[in-house]
Amino acid sequence: MKISVLTENCASEYFLAEHGLSYFIEYDNKKILFDTGATDVFLKNAKKFNVNVDEANVIVLSHGHWDHGNGLKYINNKPLLCHPDVFIKRFRKGENKNIGLDLSYEEITNKFSLITSKEPYYITPNIIFLGEIPRLNNFEAQKTTFITENGDDDFVTDDSALAIIKDEELIIVSACSHSGICNITEYAEKITGIKKVKAVIGGFHLKKQDNQTKKTIEYFKKIKVEKLLPSHCTQLPALAAFYEAFKINRVKSGMIFNF
Repeated sequence: MKISVLTENCASEYFLAEHGLSYFIEYDNKKILFDTGATDVFLKNAKKFNVNVDEANVIVLSHGHWDHGNGLKYINNKPLLCHPDVFIKRFRKGENKNIGLDLSYEEITNKFSLITSKEPYYITPNIIFLGEIPRLNNFEAQKTTFITENGDDDFVTDDSALAIIKDEELIIVSACSHSGICNITEYAEKITGIKKVKAVIGGFHLKKQDNQTKKTIEYFKKIKVEKLLPSHCTQLPALAAFYEAFKINRVKSGMIFNF
């Protein structure tokens, strides 16, 4: 299994960076574009990899935020898999700039073959889009800084991830983990029936060295995850805590991970 990091907040030499995330995943005879970042940076970096994004069998959109889906403007004619609620307009509290997708539902349905699912969706028997993540623990997804276009609190219920099975172990690919990276991991274990988590990569949406970060570190120590790669929306204070606990490597655009 191979993950090429097309877009990240930090860049390796010769690659571009932006506030966004996009991974190109090759496994189980499938090529998956997981998120598209905020602009066409994912396409520019893909060329440096000699990755042909047009070869993707499916695009998976993790949730409906601009920094994960506005790159959809630069690609067409693919199956697009996502939660049905990714298309709402959404805002930060106290602000009036839409932080959802630039493309409307109608524009997306004209550009892509749209597949929406709240339930787990099997891309292959070994690659599962998790759909809507149950939020069961008492330390994740407890508050939000976002509201919907109707003024309701937006807990980003469309936030999802991929669970990938390899050699009877799990590799979990998240994007922003608004639903909580521990909730995501627990749900992946439940859906697949596999308890051994080899690796977790992606945004953890942790900002500080607070209780949520502490509980997350405790959780991953308890399940003895082999490789932890927090990125994107995992900010420096939280990254420092993960480094102390796991001696993590910083994920940058231009990196390739083989599992």
